Order: sequence, then C-alpha cells, then structure tokens
Amino acid sequence: MTVHPAFVLFVTAGLVGVSRGRARAGVLLVGTLGALAAAAALPHGAHWEYNVGAYALQLLRVDSLSHLFGLIFSLIAAIGTLYALGVGRRTEHAATLVYAGGALGVVYAGDWISAFVWWELMAMASVVVVWSGKTDRARAAGFRYLFVHVAGGSLFFIGLGLHLATGGSLAFVPLGGGPGWAYGLILVGVAINAAIPPLHAWLPDAYPEASITGTVFLSAFTTKTAVYVLIRVFAGSDLLVWAGIAMALYGVVYAVLENDIRRLLGYHIVSQVGYMVAGVGIGTPLALGGAAAHAFCHILYKALLLMGAGAVMTATGRRKLTELGGIGRQMPLVLLLYTVGAFSISGVPLFNGFISKSMIITAAGDDGWGFAELLLTLASVGTFLHTGLKLPYFTFFGPSRGLRLTRVPGHMIAAMGVAAICCVGLGVAPGWLYARLQTVVDYHPYTLDHVAGSLQLLGGTALGFWWLLSKLAGETTESLDTDWFYRKPVPVAIAWLVGVAAATGRFAQAASQALVRVAAAYAANPLSAVGRLGVGGTGATDGVMPPYDVNRYRLPIGVTVMWVVLAVGLLALLVG
Repeated sequence: MTVHPAFVLFVTAGLVGVSRGRARAGVLLVGTLGALAAAAALPHGAHWEYNVGAYALQLLRVDSLSHLFGLIFSLIAAIGTLYALGVGRRTEHAATLVYAGGALGVVYAGDWISAFVWWELMAMASVVVVWSGKTDRARAAGFRYLFVHVAGGSLFFIGLGLHLATGGSLAFVPLGGGPGWAYGLILVGVAINAAIPPLHAWLPDAYPEASITGTVFLSAFTTKTAVYVLIRVFAGSDLLVWAGIAMALYGVVYAVLENDIRRLLGYHIVSQVGYMVAGVGIGTPLALGGAAAHAFCHILYKALLLMGAGAVMTATGRRKLTELGGIGRQMPLVLLLYTVGAFSISGVPLFNGFISKSMIITAAGDDGWGFAELLLTLASVGTFLHTGLKLPYFTFFGPSRGLRLTRVPGHMIAAMGVAAICCVGLGVAPGWLYARLQTVVDYHPYTLDHVAGSLQLLGGTALGFWWLLSKLAGETTESLDTDWFYRKPVPVAIAWLVGVAAATGRFAQAASQALVRVAAAYAANPLSAVGRLGVGGTGATDGVMPPYDVNRYRLPIGVTVMWVVLAVGLLALLVG
C-alpha cells in the first residue's frame, strides 16, 4: 500500500491543533518521521489517477526525480520540526507542515492542474510562516511576499490556461511546441519562485523576518520546488544558463556586502540556486544530475547554516555582524556544527557541497560553456569568502562585545547535529546520492586534479580574506535591491488609489443622498413641480399663469368612497 507523504503531514498539522505540550512534540516527531518513511517506501512507478470531469488527474507519480526530491523534502521537514520543537505556536507548526506538504504535492504531481493547486497551497502556507515572525517587519514583509507570489501564481495560471486551451498535454512534462506565450508565462511564474534576478528580492526581504525556526523551512521548499519544475519542464534552455550565472554572482556580491547574518544567508540562497538553474539550462545528463544533487545537498547545508544563525540569535538576541563577536568559546558546539555547514557550502572535500556543485561546473566545461565554467568558479570564491570566512569570523571570533549568552535548547543542537551528519555522510559516500539521480552519471569527484584545484582555490580565498579583513567587516548600512521598485512606489500608488476611491465614494454618497431627497419629494406629490414652474390652472392675467393650487387637482372624497363601495360590491358578487 502506498501512502502520499503530503497527506501524512496534513494529518499531522490537524493533530497539532488539538494537542499540547509533550503530546504535541510527540505528534510532530512521529508525523514528520512517518512522512519520511512514506516517501522512502514509495515504489518507482506508483501512481494515483482519478477523473475530474473531462480531466484525468494524477495526484501521485513516482519516478527517480520525484523520489529524490520527495526524500529530501521529507527529511528536512523532520529535521526542521525537531529544531522547532520549542515553538509554542500551533499556527506556525501547522503552517510549516502544510507548506512542506504543498511542496511534496508539487513533486509527486503527474499533471499540470494538480501541480498548480499544490503550488498555490505552498505559497499561501509560506505567507503564514513569514507572518509567524510576529513583528511589524515580518507582517510588512509577509504582505510584500504575498503580493509577489500572487503575481507569479497568476502568470503561471494564465500560461497554463493558454497551454491547455491550445491543445497542450495535461501531463506534467516538458511543454511541447517550443517557446510561446504559454511557455514564457509559466517560465516567469516559476522564475519568481526560483528567485531569479530581478525577480528575487522577495527572498532576502521576507526570509530573515520570519521566526528563527520558520526560516529553516522557508530556505528548503519554495526555491527548490521551482528548481524541480525547471528540471522537469525547462531542461536545456540556454536562457537559464545565463540566468543561473547572474544569480550565482549577484547573490555573492550582495552577501559580501550584507551585515545581517540571516539576510547574508538569504542572498546566498539566490547564489546557490543559480548553480542549479545554470545546470538545468545546460541540460546534459551530468548537468541535470548535478542540479538535482546540488538541490539535495543545498537543502541540508543551508538549513544547517540557518539553524546555526538561529542558535546565535537565540543565545544573544542579536543578528548583525556589527553587534556580534567573541562568542566562539561560549558556543563551541554551535561553532563546530556551523563550520560543517560552511565547509559544505564552500565545496571543501569530504563535505556534500564538494560532490554536487562540481558536477555542474564540470558539465559546463564538458559541454563547451567555458565562460560559464569560469564565472561559476568565481562565484565559488565569493561563497567561501562570506559564508565560510566572513560570517563565522565576525560572529564567533573578532572583537568581543561582552555579550551574555543564554542556553541554546538541546533539540536545536540535535537538529543541527542530524543535518551535519548528513552533510558529512554524503561528502564521504557520494555514491548513495549519485545512484538515485534521474540519469546515470559517470562522475568521480575525488580525483587528484579536482581535490588539488579545490584546495588551491580555498587556500587562495583564505589568504585574500586575511589580507582584506579590515575591508570585509560588517557595516550598519542597507544595500538597495530591486525590491525598491515595489517597496517605495507601490505604497504611494496604493495610497493615491485609496484616496481617489474615497473621494469617489464621498461624491457618490452626496449625489445619491441628494437624488433620494428629490425623488422622495416628487414621490410625495408628483405634481408639485407644476406649481414651481408656474404653469397649469386657469385665470391667467396679462399672460402670467397663476401659481399651482394643489386643491384644484384633488379628487372629491365622494369619488373615492364610490370606488370603494363598488369594489366591495363586486367582491361580494364574486364570492356569492
């Protein structure tokens, strides 16, 4: 019997609402581990098909690609839930589970309609996760996040409608017929979720404002679900190669400039997803395998890095490099686990980033994208510079601020430990991951050339960091990004539209009140206008009509009595 992992998470979300204390913690752990077990047990080729009107929909379709993403989504849901056990808000727990379930729904969908429904559910649940930050900044960022994703979902929906209206296949497969309106609109809708510049600013705007635990879930699902859709539908598009390179470099530059540790890591999500997008664009089996493998690894090490940042915020109450420093001796275990994530994302040998990112760079060189290979390698330098060196140095070392730390809960450390073990395990034994890719790849990361080249690159970056140390310290500034184009003008435009609507409403109210007053007067005496016009009646002298006399046009009361008597008599005859 097959069980859809998303349904397990939905049931768990419902049970969270009626449980408390330790019982809720048990429900959360059992539910998320159950979803992971269900994902692992799904056999390849399993599918659920049902009919809705004229459409044959597939709620579940399992192949190598969906199985791989289903495993990592279920695993990170369990790790993130363990990290968030101390959260007392039922709404946040339920929202994160529904969010993860929506992502799993997209991954296992076998038709476009099902994929779109899950896609929108994921967007709505993630807004609630952002709002769970419970601050004014979180509420504002959540509304901006909602605005962007409603726009993206609308484009996706319009493109899907065009695709189906023109005879396109309902199956969730690459779009036939080549680029067109449907192709372009769906691609833009997916590009928004993938955070491809200039459609990316919602990510570093919203993710850092969510709760410490909610950010871990946000980092895992939206962008990687978009990568899954790109692999499934848009593989081999040259446009995505350049879009991915732009992401990798753009995210690195802004991460180097950033002072807020969670915004720094948010910008680096953009950079790392850029490698995946470029791999999809290259489109060779090695590149597509690299994109899927890197998504798998990125979810683990990015969650570990954000959990480390969350542990620092829990202990210090601070999140900016200019406010941190000198806490490494007080948080040795957090420092160690964060370092595992930093080495992973930087591509250090024996860590999982080394065995996935290099697949994409190698595929670029093998397929004749030499310039792309160079730029992606350059972006790797920036990764180690800010995430592997700048952030840990100015957070855990550097000048001491005399901070007094509170204890980090054990469940947060345990979740970091699980993620760290996965990062090291995949780095040491990459064959497990390679065997589960949708295409068979003949790739061996631990060659002398690759290991030596990586160590030289990392060593040179470390020397550059120490040389430029005084220039890389965090500064209390904010870097303008493309979100300026809707953060600033849109509120002004909305305020103007609200003012216009209010003025129109006031005018309409006054006009309607005046109309009602006039109509009521005429209804009371329709002939009153004749008097005001000075017409009617007799006895005019010198050509001037006398004023209207209301009594002149009234019927005598006898006439009314006559008609009443006649009506009563007629009724009596009819009844008799």
